[in-house]
Amino acid sequence: MKTILITGATDGIGLETTKKLVSLGHRVLLHGRSREKLSAVTETLQNSPNAGPVESYVADLSRLVEVESFAAAILEKHDHLDVIINNAGVYSAPFATTPDGLDLRFAVNTIAPYLLTKRLLPLLNREGRVINLSSAAQSPVDLESLRGNRPINDGEAYAQSKLALTMWTGGLAASLGDTGPAIIAVNPGSFLGSKMVKEAYGMAGKDLSIGANILTRAALDDEFATASGKYFDNDAEQFGYPHPDALNAAKMAKIVEEVEAVLSAKLSA
Repeated sequence: MKTILITGATDGIGLETTKKLVSLGHRVLLHGRSREKLSAVTETLQNSPNAGPVESYVADLSRLVEVESFAAAILEKHDHLDVIINNAGVYSAPFATTPDGLDLRFAVNTIAPYLLTKRLLPLLNREGRVINLSSAAQSPVDLESLRGNRPINDGEAYAQSKLALTMWTGGLAASLGDTGPAIIAVNPGSFLGSKMVKEAYGMAGKDLSIGANILTRAALDDEFATASGKYFDNDAEQFGYPHPDALNAAKMAKIVEEVEAVLSAKLSA
């Protein structure tokens, strides 16, 4: 039985992945933003056949102080994690700027998973894994937008934030080398039937199990054990190439540096 943390576990691909992992008997730590929704999902999963142990954690990932509290709660209760699945993501919202003065998409899709991962790295050994939910939508990162200084539209913010996530995946993997867990970016498949796809493109989308199946494989299967720093493209059903910026060591290191700078500034404010 593995201990697996998954963010954004109450909707879409996250929920479908959580159902699969729980049904396989693993201990799953669920994260959600809504306490009511998280409680309902947790109760349903606990009563499902062959369910492994289930825990729940509430946090708004757009608020860095809540990410810190979330990580602290896990550190207090656990001395080991096998897998972190950074699944939570956002495309648009009524307010595009967070209380920390960041673009919502960069805050939730890029910076929060980096902070959570860094705080929880002590719980992950060399056999552990961090699975970052990337996307086929990837666009060169405007550092001023990442810093929260230049507003951009929903689609561009989403694409930039997903490339930034993919870039820090490679950058952090390179800095840890073979002393840390495998850190892998996964495009779960384009136009899957999530709430995000419906609001972004106005379409129902494809079966969510396509995404859940690849995230489950990435978390558990041997083919991903030595894939640190790589990008799995589920549209092509194989490891592939992200945007060229996510293959450039200097640019990846710069993104890590910028994210660290944002965290230093915002958490000390």
